[in-house]
Amino acid sequence: MRRRDFIAGLGGAAVWSVMAQAQQSVPTRRIGVLVNLRESDEQAQLFFAAFKQSLGKLGWIDGRNIRIDCRWGAADINRVHTLASELVGLRPDVLVAGGTPVVAALRQATREIPIVFTGVADPIGAGFVASLARPGGNVTGFMTTEPPLRGKWVEFLKGITPGLQRAVFLFNPESAPFAGESFRQAEAAAVRLNVGLIPTAVRDESDVEDALAALARIPNSGLVVNNDAFTGVHRARIIALATLHRLPAIHPSRVYATDGGLMSYGYDAIDQLRQVPSYVDRILRGEKPAGLPVQAPTKLEMVINLKTAKALGLTIPRSLLALANEVIE
Repeated sequence: MRRRDFIAGLGGAAVWSVMAQAQQSVPTRRIGVLVNLRESDEQAQLFFAAFKQSLGKLGWIDGRNIRIDCRWGAADINRVHTLASELVGLRPDVLVAGGTPVVAALRQATREIPIVFTGVADPIGAGFVASLARPGGNVTGFMTTEPPLRGKWVEFLKGITPGLQRAVFLFNPESAPFAGESFRQAEAAAVRLNVGLIPTAVRDESDVEDALAALARIPNSGLVVNNDAFTGVHRARIIALATLHRLPAIHPSRVYATDGGLMSYGYDAIDQLRQVPSYVDRILRGEKPAGLPVQAPTKLEMVINLKTAKALGLTIPRSLLALANEVIE
């Protein structure tokens, strides 16, 4: 090898060495995720996959330039607080929170680490943000519903069963501390439609069994399932009991209908989870959550399960079928 080529080779090697050192010096960013569902839940894994996929499109790859620490609360409030403290102790660059109790637990553990939420119905009422436009603290994110939606639950249930006279509003007070306001908004529609809406708190599956068995003994009754982690974790049992007791029910999101529930109406959870990484990305690049406005749902969807309707002996009006985003046959 000629001396000139040898020296040029040394120069090239030096350049590559500097580039390699520069790449290695870029710190891996850390993201803590706390979800109030069971890790074994297939839908929860689909949600998490959608989140990671959207992060990847923004250039953040788990195991390459970010590390994602995910914890699963399984609708257990004590577990949620323990996991929140654990995640904060890892000192992540940003936290992602699913649901009101999770945000509350993380916010109790830190007022410094940025928190991006999804699955929160009333962030102002919960005290997480000062306003939707200017959150003002270390918390921002994506809301689940707006007030008119809860009234639609009752309207659509009445549309499926015109003879409906009463309905149970099923919720868990621990995983849905906002349920009182949700009930009041649904009750306003129920009064207008001459339907008696009964708030019913449940804390375990035996409570659900007792509530639905009692409701089934009263003719012309139905079920409104609130959107919270407890009903999500126990949705299979809720759906099975509603079918067993031949109770028409409306559920808060698509996964209930695809799992056998009669009907669902609510925000598109996967669509929203694909948006969450946009805020994570902006925070990792230096923006503050205080200046990132809280986003309302951009996509609502109705799903009707005709197989379940047939099992319940119900005929779905064409007007409702025409509104449905998806009909399961």
